[in-house]
Amino acid sequence: MLFDFSDFYQIIAKNRLSHWLNTLPTQLTVWQKEHPHGQLPRWIKMLNKIPTTAPSSAELKDEVRIGESGELERGQSEKLENLLQHFHPWRKGPYQVHGIHIDTEWRSDWKWDRVLPHISPLKGRYVLDVGCGNGYHMWRMVGQEAEMVVGIDPSELFLIQFSAIKRLLGNDQRAHLLPLGIEQLPKLQCFDTVFSMGVLYHRRSPIDHLIQLKNQLTKGGELVLETLVIDGDEQDVLVPTDRYGQMRNVWFFPSAKALKLWLEKCGFVDVKIVDETETSLAEQRSTSWMRHQSLEDYLDPNDKSKTIEGYPAPKRAILIAKNPD
Repeated sequence: MLFDFSDFYQIIAKNRLSHWLNTLPTQLTVWQKEHPHGQLPRWIKMLNKIPTTAPSSAELKDEVRIGESGELERGQSEKLENLLQHFHPWRKGPYQVHGIHIDTEWRSDWKWDRVLPHISPLKGRYVLDVGCGNGYHMWRMVGQEAEMVVGIDPSELFLIQFSAIKRLLGNDQRAHLLPLGIEQLPKLQCFDTVFSMGVLYHRRSPIDHLIQLKNQLTKGGELVLETLVIDGDEQDVLVPTDRYGQMRNVWFFPSAKALKLWLEKCGFVDVKIVDETETSLAEQRSTSWMRHQSLEDYLDPNDKSKTIEGYPAPKRAILIAKNPD
């Protein structure tokens, strides 16, 4: 067995997610058998070398910091950094691990700072993070005292990176990442807050995605939706002919006002556009932990207000909505 999800099964067997056990173990057993990424066995060998001892300190509210600088001997620190570098590229973060600065492609903490003032307090809530990446925001949700945080993302590498951080936190059981897509979830209706950040434009049917998100919420639950948008009114939507900013698998870029209308047509209420921010070259960039091309390479070198395909440069919006059902 590549991954052991038994801890998660045991936890949800005793809480409001227990009915998920009707389908989830079979899905994850199928995933185990397929293990489509050829690097996964090697990554797991590296992962198992990372200690699960609880750190002397951990900070998750204001940043993700595990342990202190100088806590490990130099050889141990170099070994740990080398292990973590095997899981390149690190896209979401940053993380501070025993003085090692995992300087990720995205300053995901900046997004969190934009989101946090507008959402309902997470203390005591069951939270689902759809398309969670390596789980950076999940740990920030734990730092806000969420009762339970579940992330879903089909990427094997993100699961490995999340598991590495979890081990370094002493196998913290407040957050769990499952290698699934939203379309694989039944209608759970169990989460008080559902996040979907950076996912909508990858969905072939954005309306179906919004309905799938709604199906995971409790009555009165809150959706936090963050995605790429364009300027315009309720009828404006960009449909790229091929790539956008070199990204494949992109479909719809609505204006924030159009997205608000879509949410309302899907039955959400109290829909609010709470933030619109252009993505800067300081927020998304190449680093020693993400050595591939990044935002600067995706923009027109002669006009940074456009992508290299000629579309408007990335702007991201955050919308908050409630499920009345």
